[in-house]
Amino acid sequence: MTPPLPARLVVLRHAKSAWPPDVPDHERPLGKRGRRDAPAAGRRLLADGCVPDLVLCSTARRTRETWDLVAPELGARPEVVFEPRVYGASAAELLDVVREVPEQRRTVLLIGHQPGVQDVVLALAGQEEGERGRDADGEALGRVRAKFPTSGIAVLALRGAWADLAPGTATLTDFTVPRGEAPGK
Repeated sequence: MTPPLPARLVVLRHAKSAWPPDVPDHERPLGKRGRRDAPAAGRRLLADGCVPDLVLCSTARRTRETWDLVAPELGARPEVVFEPRVYGASAAELLDVVREVPEQRRTVLLIGHQPGVQDVVLALAGQEEGERGRDADGEALGRVRAKFPTSGIAVLALRGAWADLAPGTATLTDFTVPRGEAPGK
C-alpha cells in the first residue's frame, strides 16, 4: 500500500477589500482590485497543483467573496466550511481550527485575515527567535515576514498529522501574490 501524500496547508489572505462608510468590519466587501485578484489566486492554485479537498473560510464577507471568485478557477468542488473562529483569529486560534482537520484531507485551503495568516505561517515554518526556519526556497519566509499582502498564498508542507500541528512542524514551500489584470490589458 502506498503511503498517503504529505499534507499541505495553503494559507490565503482574502483579496483586497473596500472600506465603505458605516459598514461593520465583518461585512466589508471586496474592492475592485480584490475582484480582479481573487480569480488570479484561483488560477495560481490550479497551476501549482494546490487544489484543496477542504476549504476553511472565515465568515467575513470579504473572505466569502474571495472564495466565490477563487472556486470557479479550480475545476473542483471541495468541501467548504465557513468557520466563524477564523475571523480575527490569532495564530494559536488558527492552529486550533486546523488541528481538527480529518487526517484523510491532504490539501486544506485556509482563507483568513491579517495578522493571523502571517503569524500562523511564520509559526508553522519554525520562524522563532534566533531560528532560520524551514523554507524550501531560501527566501519565501523572509517575504512572508516582511509582508503578507492581500491575495497572498503561502503553501506549507506538513511533517506530521493535522492533530499534531505545532510551531516548527511545517516547511514553507512557496509564497506568491497573484494579481489579476485590469480590464483592457
